[in-house]
Amino acid sequence: MTEKITRVSTDVGGTFTDMVYFETDVASGTQTVRTGKSDTTPPDFEQGVLDVMRKGGVEIDAVDFFAHGTTVVINALTERKGAKVGLITTKGFRDSLEIGRGNRPDFFNLLYEKPAPFVERYLRREVPGRMDYTGAELQPLDVSGLDEIVADFRAEGIEAVAVCLLHAYANPAHEKALVDEIRKRWPEATVVASHQITREWREYERTNTTVLSAYVQPRAERYLEKLETGLTDQGYRGHMFIMQSNCGVDSVSATKAVPITMVESGPASGFWGAAELGRIIDEPNVLALDIGGTTAKCSLIEDGKVAIKTDYWIERNGRSAGYPIMVPVVDLVEIGNGGGSIAWVDDFGKLHVGPQSAGASPGPAAYGRGGTEATTTDANLVLGRINRDYFCGGTVEADTEAMDAALGRLAAGLGQTTEEAARGIVRIANSNMVNALKLVSVNRGYDPRDFALVVFGGGGPMHGVALGQELGVRKVVVPRGAPVFSAWGMMMSDLRRDYFVTRLMEADDKAGLNELLHHTMEQALDEFEREGLARDKVSLRPLIGCRYQNQEFGVEVPIAPEAVGDAGLAAMIRDFHDIYEREYTYRLDAGVEITGIHLIASSEVGKLELVRLPRTGRDVAEAVKGKRDVDYATEGRHEATIYDAEKFEPGMTFDGPAIVEDPGTTVVVHPGNRVSIDDYGNIHINIRG
Repeated sequence: MTEKITRVSTDVGGTFTDMVYFETDVASGTQTVRTGKSDTTPPDFEQGVLDVMRKGGVEIDAVDFFAHGTTVVINALTERKGAKVGLITTKGFRDSLEIGRGNRPDFFNLLYEKPAPFVERYLRREVPGRMDYTGAELQPLDVSGLDEIVADFRAEGIEAVAVCLLHAYANPAHEKALVDEIRKRWPEATVVASHQITREWREYERTNTTVLSAYVQPRAERYLEKLETGLTDQGYRGHMFIMQSNCGVDSVSATKAVPITMVESGPASGFWGAAELGRIIDEPNVLALDIGGTTAKCSLIEDGKVAIKTDYWIERNGRSAGYPIMVPVVDLVEIGNGGGSIAWVDDFGKLHVGPQSAGASPGPAAYGRGGTEATTTDANLVLGRINRDYFCGGTVEADTEAMDAALGRLAAGLGQTTEEAARGIVRIANSNMVNALKLVSVNRGYDPRDFALVVFGGGGPMHGVALGQELGVRKVVVPRGAPVFSAWGMMMSDLRRDYFVTRLMEADDKAGLNELLHHTMEQALDEFEREGLARDKVSLRPLIGCRYQNQEFGVEVPIAPEAVGDAGLAAMIRDFHDIYEREYTYRLDAGVEITGIHLIASSEVGKLELVRLPRTGRDVAEAVKGKRDVDYATEGRHEATIYDAEKFEPGMTFDGPAIVEDPGTTVVVHPGNRVSIDDYGNIHINIRG
């Protein structure tokens, strides 16, 4: 009997829910790949997951591995559809949530107002008791007023309680005791404590993170339970893994406990997929760009490593300081530019694209669902970059009348023709995305010419070559399955947890550093062991937070996961100076101190290994669908050869100008670019010099 291993991953986006299906025949080593897309179905997001699996012909009872990423957390936050939260904190500190930081984006705006906290002041309560920054108790915890607090919270209809006590990152004893007392008095309440989420300092960030985690927890728990039930009812008996924001997957039970960790699960899986793809095709330095229907997100991958940080903010823009979430999140830049981004003209006659989006409903005007605003997708259709007769892979008949009307109104406001307006939309969208890519590369001391640009999502291949030419990258790579690449990335992910612990000490405190290192690694190994994973199957990668004495910010320095000796300590300090100089452009002749540890612990849980595609010797001419005039927006009109991506095989090559049509996306190849197909079906586009 032939043994087959079936893996499925799904990714819920703002517009579409994506699926990737891999079936590997163990005996022959061959792989069957299927992908699927269906509409996202808010507020019942799990229905969209079941829909796309049914649409893709997946027999759920035969699936061996299932991974899932979702926007349910970020949607709950941005749409303000979470639970009513009450906060309990240390006496004298209930206003730290409202005081926040002095980081207003428009410094000269005298009318600026800080973002409103997610918990109003009357729902923020205090308890006596105090720890210091070393974890020593200064004043015992006093819970004598807790009965009144719980009674008030019940009367106010509180659904979740956030607990964040001063310096709990150093010693969580008071928090643990307070949580126990709350649960004794209110067993059915959802209670979230800061030490469960983060062991880092910075009081405002830690408090806000705890509040937002409590805010989304009830909704996220219900969602995961409904998804589990839906899969189980259809016969799934395997483990279900949830994509985290740190580029790893985790168990459902762990995610339910701290659902805020999946706030950016979709983008994280795409960037991890880009890193893994880079490893496979021998491109360790990658600029990754994901363009969806609503947003464009980008990240830089150096030497195969995706940067993870806890300095993450939502709703941060030119008008608002936003809200911090101190959990491990892939280091990314996100802008409101996607296929559904709306083009509009301001009062001064200036054209803008985004951040407003037509979303899934009504969507771009060409979708024929009632959309009346011109979008990036409509502009690409007018310019011939997207095939009107093969719109959305031939599944949607383009509403050219609505599209022309929307662009006509916009063009009239600009005093231009429809085609000129469409070119302007594409150019502005490209400019916005180039600026985002520069934020993760040039602005951090990296030269884009040293990187390959990996583009994915429905819109990435459409704009990737133009962006690559502007940045001067060596090549642009369009992954096989680019429209559902984030779902593909989940199959390449390990079970991963990131442990951040703040501990201040001098850089020459070898004993203190080794104690911190040993304690954190043992904590990670114990947690993985409780999940049923052997300790020798867990990989540990520690990074030490270092800074110059008396400075605020520092960098992370990698070290070996073993006791640090004199030579290791000296090497760590040398590396710190080099890394700091690259990040901040200078180094100091000053003392160095340690601020804590970041430990990455991971273990493989069914990671997919790709199989090379067969070569039949088919000629690339067999993939040609025809020719048509295409307006490249920046390089005028050219007659482009149209190719069918589903007929590509390894070894094929051709030159631009060309258009590659895939059921889920379109690859725009500019004049003079050289295209080749690699052993795994990825499209490599070499940028002309």
